[in-house]
Amino acid sequence: MSGPAAIYLDHAASTPVEPAVAAAMAAALTDPSLVANPSAVGHAPGRAAAAAVEAARAEVAALIGATPAEVVFTSGATESDNLALLGAARFRRARGRHIITSLAEHRAVIEAARVLEREGWRVTWLRPGPSGSVEPSAVAEALQPDTTLVSLMSVNNETGAVTDVATIGALCRSRGVLFHVDAAQAAARLPIDVRAQAIDLLSLSGHKLYGPKGIGALFIDRQHAGRVEPLMVGGGQERGLRPGTVPTHQVIGFGLACRLARGRGAEDRRRELALRERLAAALRPEPGVSLNAEGAGTAGHILSVSVAGVEGESLFAALEPLAVASGSACASPTGEPSYVLRLLGRTAAEAQASVRFSFGRGTTEVGIDAAAVHFLAAVRRLRAESPATGDPAPAGEGPLIRGTAGSAEAGTWVAVAARVEAGRLGPPDFRVFGCPDVRATCAALARQLAGQPVAALAGTNPLAVAAGLGVARAKAGRLLVVQDALRNCLADWENGRFLSAPAEP
Repeated sequence: MSGPAAIYLDHAASTPVEPAVAAAMAAALTDPSLVANPSAVGHAPGRAAAAAVEAARAEVAALIGATPAEVVFTSGATESDNLALLGAARFRRARGRHIITSLAEHRAVIEAARVLEREGWRVTWLRPGPSGSVEPSAVAEALQPDTTLVSLMSVNNETGAVTDVATIGALCRSRGVLFHVDAAQAAARLPIDVRAQAIDLLSLSGHKLYGPKGIGALFIDRQHAGRVEPLMVGGGQERGLRPGTVPTHQVIGFGLACRLARGRGAEDRRRELALRERLAAALRPEPGVSLNAEGAGTAGHILSVSVAGVEGESLFAALEPLAVASGSACASPTGEPSYVLRLLGRTAAEAQASVRFSFGRGTTEVGIDAAAVHFLAAVRRLRAESPATGDPAPAGEGPLIRGTAGSAEAGTWVAVAARVEAGRLGPPDFRVFGCPDVRATCAALARQLAGQPVAALAGTNPLAVAAGLGVARAKAGRLLVVQDALRNCLADWENGRFLSAPAEP
């Protein structure tokens, strides 16, 4: 039996493919006239495939105000970012080895910049302002005589904050410095004109604008950027910059998605801004819920909130069936708190307990209202179950013993209390600030310890209980906090006036 349908609020990660786009791709896959390799222009089928690719290239170019010859197809914005930074910097290494980017960029840009650092480039890492965007004045101050490249995103993928790329582009152009913009979150949501905004290199991704995954593009201004050094070799496709067979059906889908975006971008933005404000208005009054990049210019489709007083993993788990993004760093398997939110002044705990809601064409007011109700209920429930709300007080007769360990700042905080009758434990009551695995382990311990002699607290092993629940060994440090709370509970018994009370046989 399946659970409730998800309310999809993760459009910043990936948008649904438009039905018309999917239909066009399916038709391309089964069209006998498009079976050929688009590089095989020596025969009619190859020329037909090439013509379809070029028609799609023109649609991509039209979305950003470029010419088709300036659009290079890639696998997505991550590859485009790498090709822009590594390719442009290496091609111009003789002109200077200084580049500028920000600490709030996508990992694709940050890691590419770190590669250049290891190769001898100097990198100036700008910090975003309080609004979450990079100020043009910060770029101006960072420019040096040998600066060859500035790379900044137009819309931050975590907070939705918008950077004034037009002003920065004009600044870079006046100094003869190339300007790269990651526009993955901006395309189809904000107007883009690479000429008016003085952008030399621009990254796009198909699945961020209702197109297919696995396809994107890099715009390379023919006059100012000219050429970049390829990252791969082995073929002459895409002006020799991106070897490999061009996926005709994906390119067709990407092109159509760009054409649709041109026709409905303004309406999409109006709707998304209204949806964002509707959700913000519902969450803003809740104590301890902070809206990130509040007051900043926004793309409209992203609302990022941080929550005080709850643990991040448990908050995210409690939000089912909402499809949202957590406050862990993008693509981080370790669950590290978002580096972007830390830069905006959030504590590690607040960054971890953050949620990114992002909206799209299928988002409705009904869905927004349901998401607000579910989110607030989850936050209030988790806060009520935390030691911060007070000491646990189990029902029953007999002396009460307590133990506490950990802290909210450390990420795990456990308080336990139990009544003791005739030397045996009543059902222990746990208050937990911690991840779902810690919470599940405490629930299992409450069942296991009920009715046991008080001395059983000394031999209880939360790690063994957790292993029986399938909890990963990586959570051992958190589970030791549980063990400390139980031992402190035993110490409360042994140090109290009940030391001599024997357990019944």
